Amino acid sequence: KIEREYYRLLKYLQQKGDVLFFLRQVPFHLPAKIKYVLDFMVFYASGDIEMVDVKGRDTALSIAKRKQVEALYPVTIKIVKKIDKSAMKD
Repeated sequence: KIEREYYRLLKYLQQKGDVLFFLRQVPFHLPAKIKYVLDFMVFYASGDIEMVDVKGRDTALSIAKRKQVEALYPVTIKIVKKIDKSAMKD
């Protein structure tokens, strides 16, 4: 449910022109054939790129994989646990 709401927020920001485009379910390959799948990679009109994982509940395994991704790749993953719906009111 939270991921769906975040998707709707991204579509809204895309219509406004703040977001150019976004990718969903982006895989990061880790050693031992382990894969971490990021929920969204967001490309902003400002030129910024944001890695976003939407979590209702963050498990020890997902935290460990995320730390490994951040250690191996030049990225920082933002965790979203709650959607600010006021951002969609203009």
